[in-house]
Amino acid sequence: MNRPGTGDRGPGTGNSGRGPETPAGGRKRVAVVIFPGSNCDRDALAAVEAAGGEAVPVWHQSADLAGCGAVVLPGGFSYGDYLRAGAMAAHSPVMAAVRRHAAGGGAVLGICNGFQMLLEIGLLPGAMLMNRTLRFICRDVHLRVERDDLPLLKHLRRGHVLRLPIAHKEGNWFAAPDVVRQVEAAGAVALRYCNERGEIGGEANPNGAINAVAGLVNREGNVLGMMPHPERRISALLGGSDGAALIRALVEAA
Repeated sequence: MNRPGTGDRGPGTGNSGRGPETPAGGRKRVAVVIFPGSNCDRDALAAVEAAGGEAVPVWHQSADLAGCGAVVLPGGFSYGDYLRAGAMAAHSPVMAAVRRHAAGGGAVLGICNGFQMLLEIGLLPGAMLMNRTLRFICRDVHLRVERDDLPLLKHLRRGHVLRLPIAHKEGNWFAAPDVVRQVEAAGAVALRYCNERGEIGGEANPNGAINAVAGLVNREGNVLGMMPHPERRISALLGGSDGAALIRALVEAA
């Protein structure tokens, strides 16, 4: 049986791991990794294409990333979120390729379930607990941009307020106090939950995340994990375009 979106060749055949390739048309290739239970992969594929990239579906059993220069780990419920959200996906064969890609400076964007995976494999610090309400939350939230000096955030402005949707039950970022101090000292918080005026605290934090963390970057700045969904806000037809800048930066980073 063919793997999703791959025809007879299957994903991961690419250039046999020789590194990113740019096709003759000049579009940069971005891998969207698909796991059993992913439900935002088509949104991510469409968003990459809308941003001018070539979106390449890559099945979770692939050994490589099909020669792509950037990677999206999309939202959903990989493996049904059994054990913990993202825990089983962390052991999929493709994640070894994602680790190598990140270690080599390649751009990685983990959205919602993808952010949970990045925590599970240690590319970002901390863990996700259940929302403080113990309920699934699906609504728009406001986010304050905390970094704008990294490739994946270069089209944003520090202090700018974005409006993006969330859809999760385990989005309550948690870490030990010493880890939280290290994260803050390193400037690893990329996005924080806020109100429409950019103020932190209170009901503006939908899930109880420590320090209102909505998105983190690694020390090198090439790995970004975030709970809100930028791929669902790329045009006015989808209710707004606040997510388009993040997707465009990812394509350019490829």
